[in-house]
Amino acid sequence: MEPKEHESKMAIYKRGKVYWYEFVFNGERCRGSAETGDQRTARQREAHERLKLAKGEAGIETKDIPTLRAFSAEFMATIRMELAAKPRTVVFYQEKLDRLLENTSMADARLDVIDEGLIDGYKRARRASVSRRGKPLSPASVNRELATLRRLLRMAQDRKLITAPRVRLLKGEAGREFVLSREDEPRYLEALPGDMRPFCTFLIETGFRVGEALSLEWPQINLREKPGFVTVRAIHAKSSKTRSVPLTTRARAVLEAVDGRKGLVFRNAAGGALYHTWLDQQHAAIREALKLPADFVLHSLRHTFGTRLGEAGADSFTIMKLMGHSTVTVSQKYVHPSTESMRLAIERMGVLSVLPTNSPTVAKRKRAEKRVTTK
Repeated sequence: MEPKEHESKMAIYKRGKVYWYEFVFNGERCRGSAETGDQRTARQREAHERLKLAKGEAGIETKDIPTLRAFSAEFMATIRMELAAKPRTVVFYQEKLDRLLENTSMADARLDVIDEGLIDGYKRARRASVSRRGKPLSPASVNRELATLRRLLRMAQDRKLITAPRVRLLKGEAGREFVLSREDEPRYLEALPGDMRPFCTFLIETGFRVGEALSLEWPQINLREKPGFVTVRAIHAKSSKTRSVPLTTRARAVLEAVDGRKGLVFRNAAGGALYHTWLDQQHAAIREALKLPADFVLHSLRHTFGTRLGEAGADSFTIMKLMGHSTVTVSQKYVHPSTESMRLAIERMGVLSVLPTNSPTVAKRKRAEKRVTTK
């Protein structure tokens, strides 16, 4: 069967290090550089050009789709605006975006030709790379870059530029789930600098994120009543709601021992603010000196709090409220019901199910049973 007049003959070929496309559309030869040395991306570029011509013939307006590199400036401008209160997160996105832009096949591809095939090629290239320490990149490192790409593509989709492809993360990422044991806790706290010890004790006892504790100010604290509580402001939390965390005896003792009742709660020995980088450096040095696992980071103190709540019998909804999780699914990992706890739950429910003998319901039932037996 003869092809229709508007059908095209497809071809790509390589000239030097760059692919070119050439096809016939409506009897006219169309040729151009695919601007890439990747064959798959070149075929996608050719397909995009053909689609654009077809839409133009049908009177459909086409859009000028930017490359990943061109769109990256708009992406970071939006990130800086949305995450102005989280400068460390902004730096994180910039660093991961820089890694993406180092891959020319990805960076120079238009957003509408980035598909799962091109993304898989990026994964393979990154997994074959090594870190600054000369070791193969971990799945976790690659996944952070893929998560950045996913957010960028979804942003482009929100702007009606593309339909974002699915970005699948690599498997095998090891989560940091280190829990500080009660046996190791005293020697860890004892090894900390004096101005860091109360801060870390507070993290263990409240489950605060490091940033939340660093930003904590005295107006957020209520010590007038016992046990007292701390209110976490929404600006310092990932969720959109504030939360109140009751104080344990140790947490209250930490706050009562702090000098002054104005401004920031936790300060260094000179009275200045504590900084996250300094805390991380001190923590890493002490972790190595005590020969504790490398996955023990400051955030592990929050994970320790959640685990101890679960061990104490707290349900997932209570943990969600205390830790400020966005969904109960996150909190469920801390709940591990034992056989004993399940038995006690059934016993408590059984006790509540037994009606007292003088209740109206029992009396009514007895009268009904008496009428039946006397007939």
